[in-house]
Amino acid sequence: MPDFSLWPLLGIAVVMLGFLLKFNPVLVVTVAAFATGMAVKMPVMIWLESLGTAFLKTRNLPLILLLPLAVIGLLERHGLREKAQNWIQQIKAATTGRLLLVYLALRESTAAAGLTSLGGHPQMVRPLLSPMAEAAFEQKHQSLPDKIKYKIRAMSAATDNIGLFFGEDIFVAFGAIILMHTFLRESGIETDPLHIALWGIPTAIAAFLIHGSRLLRFDAYLARQLKDELKQAPQQEQRHD
Repeated sequence: MPDFSLWPLLGIAVVMLGFLLKFNPVLVVTVAAFATGMAVKMPVMIWLESLGTAFLKTRNLPLILLLPLAVIGLLERHGLREKAQNWIQQIKAATTGRLLLVYLALRESTAAAGLTSLGGHPQMVRPLLSPMAEAAFEQKHQSLPDKIKYKIRAMSAATDNIGLFFGEDIFVAFGAIILMHTFLRESGIETDPLHIALWGIPTAIAAFLIHGSRLLRFDAYLARQLKDELKQAPQQEQRHD
């Protein structure tokens, strides 16, 4: 196996440290790119040229991100959240945990097929999934304190993240798989991208089972939280009196 330097990976450490310390993301990425360029002894002019080329390729990215947000905002203004809540309340067997479990299965399976844009926080979790999960809980318990509402929203976002993260690793054309294939080939290890993708299936199944078991217990957890909230409410009223 040929020798290779690990110094180019310095940029990853810079990104991790910068985000951990909550520095400006643009500054962190720029410094990480500079550190990687210096580690591979890249001339400054070539580094600046590469940075400018990358900027020109992604200058339309804010427009791509803002247009869907505008569409989602328009749909919400015309009652998208309310329609979703009314629809889920008509399904008597629906609970928060069951709904999120079904979404986890759909999100992971579609991501495995390369359809990663079918979900996401702005276009799916906030306007549809979270309101439906909240409505399913309120239908069963006739009450939804803010503390429980925020827990449902957090679990909805986490379910989307887990389904996407572990599902897309199965898609053979996913960037991370191509990156691993290229890195291994440059290190003298011949692999097949399809073989790498297939080895992502056991991990995806394990992630689904682990998080799915959490979702199945989520309804009981929320019921206990609601019970505690109702117990604490009279005590807080007495203190105020």
